[in-house]
This record gives sequence, structure tokens and C-alpha cells, in this order.
Amino acid sequence: MPAQWDLIVIGSGSAGIVASKTAARFGARVLLVERHRLGGDCLWTGCVPSKSLIAAAHAAHVARTSERFGVTAENVTVDFARAMGHVQDAVATIEPHDSVEAFAEFGIEVAHGDARFTGRHSLEIDGTRHTFVQAVIATGTVPRVPTFTGTDSVQMLTSDSIWELDELPQRLVVLGGGAIGSELGQAMARLGSDVTIVNRSNRILPAEEERASAVLQATFDRDGITVLNGRSAVEVVSSDGLSGELVLDDGTRVAFDRLLAAIGRTPNLDTLAPEAAGVAVTDQGYVDVDASLRTTNKHIWSAGDVAGLPKFSHVAGVSGSTAGTNAILGLRRKFNEAVVPRVTFTSPEIAAVGLTAADAIEGKHRVFTGEHGSTDRAVAEGDEDGFAQIVVSSSGRVLGGTIVGPRAGESLGELTVAVSAKLSTSTLASATHAYPTFTDALWNAAIADVQYRLKSGVVKSGIQLLVRVRRAILGKPRA
Repeated sequence: MPAQWDLIVIGSGSAGIVASKTAARFGARVLLVERHRLGGDCLWTGCVPSKSLIAAAHAAHVARTSERFGVTAENVTVDFARAMGHVQDAVATIEPHDSVEAFAEFGIEVAHGDARFTGRHSLEIDGTRHTFVQAVIATGTVPRVPTFTGTDSVQMLTSDSIWELDELPQRLVVLGGGAIGSELGQAMARLGSDVTIVNRSNRILPAEEERASAVLQATFDRDGITVLNGRSAVEVVSSDGLSGELVLDDGTRVAFDRLLAAIGRTPNLDTLAPEAAGVAVTDQGYVDVDASLRTTNKHIWSAGDVAGLPKFSHVAGVSGSTAGTNAILGLRRKFNEAVVPRVTFTSPEIAAVGLTAADAIEGKHRVFTGEHGSTDRAVAEGDEDGFAQIVVSSSGRVLGGTIVGPRAGESLGELTVAVSAKLSTSTLASATHAYPTFTDALWNAAIADVQYRLKSGVVKSGIQLLVRVRRAILGKPRA
């Protein structure tokens, strides 16, 4: 073992994995430290299990609702244990990608244990001292658990622990109407639970476009999900530690068999003692970083959730690459928070990047919408509730937008590239798109902006001039 590591990365989630591999590819001697399981939240409790559960829930929903296509499935039942088995199988299939052996192929050494800084260039792992030239803090976040009256009397589920269920709760109450609460709540409802979502905000998914929230709310209504907007829990009463009643701020009492908290996440610094290394934290408890992800110790960097960045696995990965590159090569590359795609994997999916219609400023931006009701693929599939909306500058540059509908996360890729590469709607409109696809809605929104520009301003004047010149030339009799 080297006396001193070029880079020690603390945490093996998406940020830590990418930071480690990036540094190793540059020839650095890398030690990756993990206190629990390699792979982080995305593998064990986040992206992989949640999307696997959503897939099972979607299958159940399709089986129940296909009569409109002339397909009848009678006596549809859900074997919840087998559905959870599918979830665990997916995790087990992907797990080897993040194993000690897989990291060894990159020349990365793995140490299991609790890391604690002891100086500006040193830390201990379960009492064993290591020194480093550079370090990356990538310890992620943990689910926030509420602390109102009675919470210590009930075993509350979180997005970390829901995967331990082996029986479907008959009545599930979800605290929180954000992305996690919406995804898990809808999945459990479609698997057969009677789901109630208690949402402090006045609408579901308050961070997204109001129309997107309305489309999802309508789907929740059809799914039989009860959403109590503008309500907060003040007390929980339980006699067996699992089931009980939730008391809301207006006196409403909601019975439950299990209670799921999905009210956000908090930074996970725990026993790391960043102050011992001269690393400052923000008032919210996140590692304080600059635009290049460097901390107040110029030899220590941070990436992913714990750095206060948007809490997405893809953000963690890209920021991990940025931190690893800067640490080893001495660069000051910046992480671009302005172009961060996000997808809520409900049905319908809700995807957005860059500016949304709510951000648009009159006179400075234009907003165009392609409706699924006018999109042939949506009509063919009988799924016309969605839309694709783009926000453009006065010159036609694509600045962002929102897509709602089946596979919206896939369609978002084109919009994300357009925003990142600073493309115009003319570029999008002139590209030949496959037909029929749900991307037609986005394409039609781009075409709408091009048509708008053709009918106004300098472009309109230029076209009219060309038409007149062309008419004059072609109108002359030939000799």
C-alpha cells in the first residue's frame, strides 16, 4: 500500500465511482473508501430498485386497463413478493459493475470502514491512518425523517427502507408530494395499496410546471390515489409500531398500515469531521464548494449530493468527473448547473431542462407547445394527455422546456442537447425526425417557433424581399 495516495475518494455512489475511475485513468493512485455497500444509493435504494418497482407496477396497470384496446385480462393479481424479487434481481445483476474486482481492473483500491479527517492531508479509516495529495468528498445524502409528535413510536419507511417490505401494505400513507413520494406512491397504488399522499404544497410536484402537475394529478385521481394538498402532519398515533393514524394540521385523521416519509434528504457527513481538514460546510450542512467543486481546503474537492448540487445520479456522475479531473490535473473546470435534466418517473413521466414556461419573461422569451392530442403516436396509443413545451430566446435559441408523457425522459435527450449546444429551433426543425414518435410534439413546438420568426421582424422582411426579387427575375420574358 502506498505511503501516500494521489487521491482518496470518500463514498462509492455515482459521484465517488466516477471521480475514482476518472483519476485512475489519468494514472493516479486512488483509494476509494466506503463504509457500507459499494454502489451507493442509486444501486441499492434509488434509481435501480425504484425503476424496477415502477416497471412491475406498470405491468399491473396495463393488464388492468387494456380493455379499451379490446384486450381483456381477467382476475389480475399481483404477487408482491415476486415483484420485489424482480427488484432484487435487477440490483443483483448490476451489482458486479460496482464490485471490488471491477474497481481493481482500473487500479483502484477499495477500503471498507468509517473515514475521519485528522488533518489537511490525512484521514483515518477505522483507526488506520492514510495521507493524500488530493481528496474528494462524495458521501451523498440520507432521507430526512420527520420529528413531529409520536414519530418515535412508529417504524417509518423511507426510500432507503421500503425495499425491505415483503408484504404489500393495504393502506400506505406517503408524506411528501415531490418526485420520490409521487413515484413510490403511484407504484404502490398500481400494485394494489390504498395510497394517500399528504402534501404540504398546494399541488403535486410543486417544482414542476403547473400544467405538468395537473396532468399527473388527473392520473393519480384515475389511479385512486388520494392527495391531500396544503396539509401537514402534526402527530402520529401507533400501538404496534407499524400501523396507526396520522393526525393532520386541520384535525383530519388518516389511518395507515405503513407510513412512508419522502420529505427530502440531508447531507451525510456523519463522523467525517471535515472541519479537521479545514473544509467548511454551509448553514444547511452541505460541503461548501466553489464553481470548480473545490472546498475551502484547496486540496479537497466535493461532488454529488453532499456538495449541495441537484440530487440526481447523473449530476453526481458528471460532477464526480469534474472533481476528479480538477484534483489530478490541477484544472479549474466548472460544473454547469444551468443545464441539468430532470425526470420524474411517474406515469406520465415529467421531464424538464433549462428554463421552463414559468421562467419565461415576456418580450424576452417565447414559449411554444406541441400537444399530444395532435401527435399521431399519442393518438395511436390512446395516451393524449401530455405535451412538449419549449422556451426560446428572441433569436430562436432553445433555452429549455418541459415534456410530459410516455417516455418523456427519452425525448428530453434531444432537448438537453439543444440547450447545452445552444442550438436554434431552426436546427431542430430542419432535422428529419422518425415518424411516428412522441418526439413529434417537441419537433412541432420547434417548427412553431420557426414559423413565428418567418412571419415577423427582419426574417419576414428578408423573405418578402427575396420573393419580390425572384418574382421580378422569373417574370421577365425570355429573349
